[in-house]
Amino acid sequence: MSKVFLGIDVGSVSTNVIALDHNYELLFNYYARTSGQPIESIKTGLEKFHSQYPDLIVAGVGTTGSGRQLAGVMVGADVVKNEITAHAVATTHFHPEVRTIFEIGGQDSKIILLKDGIVVDFAMNTVCAAGTGSFLDHQAERMKIPIEKFGEMALKSKNEVRIAGRCTVFAESDMIAKQQYGFTKEDIINGLCQALVRNYINNVGRGKKLEPPFAFQGGVAANVGIRAAFEKEIKHKVIIPKYFGVMGAIGAAILAREKIEKSQEKTTFRGFGALQTEFVPKSFTCNGCSNSCEVIRVTAGGKTIAVWGDRCGTWKEKMKQSLSEAI
Repeated sequence: MSKVFLGIDVGSVSTNVIALDHNYELLFNYYARTSGQPIESIKTGLEKFHSQYPDLIVAGVGTTGSGRQLAGVMVGADVVKNEITAHAVATTHFHPEVRTIFEIGGQDSKIILLKDGIVVDFAMNTVCAAGTGSFLDHQAERMKIPIEKFGEMALKSKNEVRIAGRCTVFAESDMIAKQQYGFTKEDIINGLCQALVRNYINNVGRGKKLEPPFAFQGGVAANVGIRAAFEKEIKHKVIIPKYFGVMGAIGAAILAREKIEKSQEKTTFRGFGALQTEFVPKSFTCNGCSNSCEVIRVTAGGKTIAVWGDRCGTWKEKMKQSLSEAI
């Protein structure tokens, strides 16, 4: 039977579940809004994969994203990695020459700097919505333009229009003002794309030496107007990876494959039957010291199966002791 490696990327906005075959080709891709229910999103994605490919063997699983710990516990992941590492691994696998990664998702954005395939620096923006996919979606809806055509219209612009892009509120009010002045939608959209890229470079990339080759990934990479704005701003071509929208999940899958092949051990994947288990995450504040850590505890069947968030490791150690005593 054929073997596949699963990658799960759980973010605050969306959840991606992918499967890579032995040639690192994307065999399965599931996308869903997390909607505050990461457990259900993960279950649904895995159930859809299993229903489409019931005979495939899962040889390894990796998780990433803000919900990677919970996802890892649920599925029995072989690898749990942060999104910076996952994105870098996926990019360098397909494009080993890349030195700078631009990544823009639905609610956040990041820059990753590489040297010889190793992450040497990075920066993230999780506060300001300007330049993210959700802001572009909102403007496309406000202007009654399908988001799929947003970028194409930007390329049809014939006049330069400067939009204030440092804040979503200012950008929107500036766009409305420009419409009232009689500028075309194409010019305004192009101006917005350029403004968001300037904001991204000046804020997320502030103080960093951005060197080519450049790669642009994340959901917003589908917008050809943003891509053109990047190339104009940095005066260099930008690579769009084949699987630009799910690079985090792919990176997690690749890391899981590397670990399994190096260790020659069997995967710790719980199996699809484990999806019926009820996983209950709860949080509490530890008052053991001045850190006052928020500790996350996950139970299944009334038993604690995972703990994280304690900086000193006290609660993790307690869990290990209870598990060893139960054996």
